Amino acid sequence: MAQTLAMLIVGHTLDEVEQIRDLLSKHQLAVEVHHVETIDVLVNVLQQQTWDLLLAGDHADLDVLPVLNWLKKLKLDVTVIAQISQPDAELTACLFAAGVQDVLLKSEAMRLLAAIRICQRHVGHLQALYAAQSALERNEARFRAIASNLPGLVFQFVLEPDDQVFFPYVSDNSKSLLGLSPDYLQKNPEAFADLILAGDALDYTRSLYASCEQLSAWNWEGRIQARGDADIKWISVRATPRRTARGAVLWDGIMLNITRNKQIELEIARSRARLEELSMYSQRVKEQERTRIAREIHDDIGGTLTAIKCELVPCLDNSNRTAAFYQNKAAAVESLVDMVIDSTRRIALDLRPGVLDCGIVAAVHWQAREFDQRTGIACVVECDSEDISLDGELAVAIFRVFQEALTNIAKHAQASGVQVQLSEQASEVCLRVVDNGCGITHSDMEKINSFGIRSMRERCQQLGGKFHIRGKPTSGTEVIIAIPVNGRSLLACQIAG
Repeated sequence: MAQTLAMLIVGHTLDEVEQIRDLLSKHQLAVEVHHVETIDVLVNVLQQQTWDLLLAGDHADLDVLPVLNWLKKLKLDVTVIAQISQPDAELTACLFAAGVQDVLLKSEAMRLLAAIRICQRHVGHLQALYAAQSALERNEARFRAIASNLPGLVFQFVLEPDDQVFFPYVSDNSKSLLGLSPDYLQKNPEAFADLILAGDALDYTRSLYASCEQLSAWNWEGRIQARGDADIKWISVRATPRRTARGAVLWDGIMLNITRNKQIELEIARSRARLEELSMYSQRVKEQERTRIAREIHDDIGGTLTAIKCELVPCLDNSNRTAAFYQNKAAAVESLVDMVIDSTRRIALDLRPGVLDCGIVAAVHWQAREFDQRTGIACVVECDSEDISLDGELAVAIFRVFQEALTNIAKHAQASGVQVQLSEQASEVCLRVVDNGCGITHSDMEKINSFGIRSMRERCQQLGGKFHIRGKPTSGTEVIIAIPVNGRSLLACQIAG
């Protein structure tokens, strides 16, 4: 559909204007015509409306040149076609020099139609261009708004055939991620590579050129130290390449801060390594315990049973024996059986102390007394209640943690006293063991072979509890565990600092 043209006619008589209207109507040109006769009206009309075409005549009251002067004063860019009554080469040259689009004779109706059609097409193209430009500006504004709200840095990156690089576009998030403003990064594109740590720089270069050569997705993860930032960040680069007309490669992509994810990955890897070490240690301890039990059964119980057999063999032959002989043999066998019973009880006690059947409170008191007698380190126990009802698994776990804590004190603490507190609070059983020894250090807790601490922590976590250990030089070590009685609650005792 043809574009409706807004045409202003000046410097023409009324008859001439009507002739022009008839001409346009006859040839079905979509033109909206407005006619002015004086300079004052012309100035007002020019300021009130936008015009696509101004058709100026050579009427004495309103000539072409004054019209052009007013257009220049008002700084209006309007296409002007001049119509003159008689051919005049000098005037024509003057009008072209003054800026008119075309000079026609008033008698050249067909040329006027052709000029109006050309102007109509030109206006249509301009309006389409303005519409496209407006749409482009809206899309760009929308893109910038989206890019500024993304969690990462949106960018375009170009690698030239001569290995020169630059950033055609960088979103505002470059300041928070890289410590560099978009303007600075675009003016100094090499600044990005300078942020990469030396240990990751080679991998960055390899991934860049591999993506360039194969035109494959550029995926790289590495460490940077942003300008003005003491911490090291992990970033992820994800970009898609395409080759430009001049042979360069351009990537559209995004950079993300993945420091938190990497820290979690590293922590998971460390936890897996510790778990594997703890599993191997647990397996080794089991094998050692089995070996010890087998040795005790073989050497102690087996040896005693062999002695019983040796005492009984003479009683089974047909020789005549005195009553005193049999009485002596019976007494010896009885003594050996008592030894077997004592050995069996001792082995069973090592596997699971029978005192646990009397409750966790009694078991903790018993273990404290046994530790005091065995090591000479005073061990004082305080319990809120004479009996805390726990299921067997939970009681064993707390007892084993207590045993391991005392074992660590005996081995490493150089302590002279131990304070133990056992209580039940808010559906949780809490155990606190404090010594007055040399105090455990952070490096001691992080040692590869600190399996005792890992074992205590694992026991607590398996039952949904919390484990805490801290030490102060020359002030001793404190171990606190809190385990939910019902096995579901994860609330722990309030542990200061």
